Amino acid sequence: MFKRPLTRSLAGALVLSATLGLTACSSSGSGSGSGTPTVKLMVGGIDKQIYLPYQLAQQLGYYKKFGVNVVLSTETDGGIGAEDAMASGQVDMTGAWYVHTIDFQVKGKAVEDIVNLSGAPGEREMCTTNSGVHSPADFAGKTLGVTDLGSGTDTLTQFLAAQSKLKPDQYSRIGVGAGSTAVAALQNGKTACVMTTQPTVTAIQKKNIGYSAVDLATTTGAQQAMGGTWPSAGVLAQTAWVNSHKEAAQKVVNALVATMHWIDSHSAADIANALPPSYVSNGTFTKDDYISALTQDKGQFLPDGIMPANGPKTVLATEKLVGVKTDSVNLGTTLTNEFAIAANKAQGFTTSTTPADSNG
Repeated sequence: MFKRPLTRSLAGALVLSATLGLTACSSSGSGSGSGTPTVKLMVGGIDKQIYLPYQLAQQLGYYKKFGVNVVLSTETDGGIGAEDAMASGQVDMTGAWYVHTIDFQVKGKAVEDIVNLSGAPGEREMCTTNSGVHSPADFAGKTLGVTDLGSGTDTLTQFLAAQSKLKPDQYSRIGVGAGSTAVAALQNGKTACVMTTQPTVTAIQKKNIGYSAVDLATTTGAQQAMGGTWPSAGVLAQTAWVNSHKEAAQKVVNALVATMHWIDSHSAADIANALPPSYVSNGTFTKDDYISALTQDKGQFLPDGIMPANGPKTVLATEKLVGVKTDSVNLGTTLTNEFAIAANKAQGFTTSTTPADSNG
């Protein structure tokens, strides 16, 4: 049964039902002479650091600057996954991992990545101080926490284990959610490790209950652990929607490319100051924790929104190793750099990323 939801956000700041209610009378479109287009974009955990560019673009006024009204929402625990909301037409776009484009294609649905924001999953394998886990080879006999069974963190966990020649029956995986529930899983001895993101990583370190055993949070770390750049966060949309809404798609990409260059040229503190207060501090972490975490893992973000060369092939190799039937996948149809290249050119930016081969 196909289901690969992304990490769930515990903070339901913006929920899908509210978004649909607010936008019920508006129509998504390319403008077609009727004014500013409205685009509904649901993020797989909008307050997570790995997904901060979507809200940051709103805070900086970039969607408005580039002529598009983007209505943001977030998936919540127990709710529909952001990528599934997009695939079913409940929203136009999703802020999700690139790997879903491959999964959808395997199931016969055409979805593509139109701007890529991260060259790493943004995750770390956080293990308890007495776990004895220092590499995936040490997963044997352990219970490992993932966001949900079938999620992106689940795929990555299985991939790391398979790289170390471990079979699925040599370790266990359970869903532990994210944020405070992931922290509790370590504290209570429910799991030896959990795969999670910032700022939860810093919260675990601050409480002295765990350490980072595997770095998938930075581009360099992902290259070492995954065998190459592993593009993750991006904007995904159904190919049919993109083809019929090119103007709106371009405007969204323009805003996010501008945001990525802003991130590249500003400090973690600047970024934290620009985000809503509820995103950068809560009962689990302080703003200083958030800034420290972002400083540590800011290297995951790509500066220009372009899908990096060989990135899709690395992700495809991950899928193959965990047993996804990918023989018929055409990588060239899972992504386009057309919009990001145009955005960089129009804004006068020099790109630093070598684009992925559009022919797959």
